[in-house]
Amino acid sequence: MRTTRALAVSAAAVAAVGLAAPMAAAWNTPSNIVAMPSVIARGGQLTVTVDGCPRGGTMTSPAFRQARLTPLLGSNSESSSGTATINQDARPGSYDITVNCDGTGPLTRPAAFTVIGGVRGGLGGSSTTGATSTDMAIGGGLVAAAAVGGGVFWMRRRSEKRI
Repeated sequence: MRTTRALAVSAAAVAAVGLAAPMAAAWNTPSNIVAMPSVIARGGQLTVTVDGCPRGGTMTSPAFRQARLTPLLGSNSESSSGTATINQDARPGSYDITVNCDGTGPLTRPAAFTVIGGVRGGLGGSSTTGATSTDMAIGGGLVAAAAVGGGVFWMRRRSEKRI
């Protein structure tokens, strides 16, 4: 009876190892592409991490030039990472990323990130220089109202002292 149990346990262990071996061999193929941030403005820096790419490689997209993937350091790391700068003339929309890991075939992730139109900073919301005539009229009216109000207040205080 004990021999039968030992034989069954051994068969189960051999089956588990036999099923896991092809999966372990397939692990060294790119399996997951993560782009951070997923929404980025033109000229921004995009960080891409690829699982199953232990020796590095390259990444390409219509939105940026080819960039290098370098292996991540750490215990049992099977991933690589790289940084790319989005082209200034990239059109807003979704873009694919294609990864070529050293020693494996390419992997493409469709719609991996979205480019949005850039913003023009430093203008403070204005499109003209200096104050417009409307701004001058409003400011002058406020100064005149303050002067009249101050004069009325001063005259009223002056008349209270006489009584």
